[in-house]
Amino acid sequence: MAHCERCNRRFKTDWALQQHKDDSGMHNICSQCNLDFATDAALTQHYVQSPSHPYCQPCEAHFDDWADLYAHYNDAHYYCDKCNRVFHVELGLHDHRRQMHDDVYCAPCKRVFKDNNALRHHQRSTFHQGRTIACPMKGCSKSFVSRAALVLHLESGGCASRITRNMVNRIVAALDKGNVITNPSRLIGGGGVTGSWATEHAWNGAQYECCLCHRKFATLPRLNQHLSSPAHAEKMYRCPAALHGCESEFRTLSGFCQHMESEQCGVHRFKDAMDRYIDGIPKGKRMLR
Repeated sequence: MAHCERCNRRFKTDWALQQHKDDSGMHNICSQCNLDFATDAALTQHYVQSPSHPYCQPCEAHFDDWADLYAHYNDAHYYCDKCNRVFHVELGLHDHRRQMHDDVYCAPCKRVFKDNNALRHHQRSTFHQGRTIACPMKGCSKSFVSRAALVLHLESGGCASRITRNMVNRIVAALDKGNVITNPSRLIGGGGVTGSWATEHAWNGAQYECCLCHRKFATLPRLNQHLSSPAHAEKMYRCPAALHGCESEFRTLSGFCQHMESEQCGVHRFKDAMDRYIDGIPKGKRMLR
């Protein structure tokens, strides 16, 4: 006869014993692991601790895989993915992130960022700062949240003053007489392939191909847009914080401005000089011929 040692009962058949285990509160079985627990709490603890069970304890629900479980946590619970912890209330998660992840957590927005740089970029955005920097160019009424954003606007060719990236580079090169941020050994032309435009000869039988980097484009205008971009420009700007070990170089002034605003390597101490160059752009444009 089949015997249940836990309940000290005998059964005529193994099937009857199994039916007993399935129905009795004394048996809490994990069929996947073939384990029998004396209490429901012990079985639940097994689900929670076992790497074989993507199990949500608050919902008492099993999931097909861990990705589904984590997606469920994000959708249905207050979940910290960095610590893999679920909180009962939003305030608990909020307090946890403020205390444990303050270097990547924006408390006012209740958002977690991948790293501290991403958080600082967010904090400098329009979410937290107004557009207080006005475009100084004649005829333009746009405003921006940072000097880097202003310079990017000037380089883009979208300013009402019709200033271009090439003009910006020429002006800054003239203003930076001590070569604090510009490299005199590099071409100061504004864009590595300035004046070069692709023709129908760039068609390779399937797409238009850049002769410099061999990237493919669906249309000729897109290829020429690529050629006029900073993609192949000389890195004429350099970080002056060499004493701090920074050797960063940039193809555009806006890229250098973003590096400066990140305050990563001590370059921020050159901010006054940088502001003078940017403030001198309107006057410098009038002097260009």
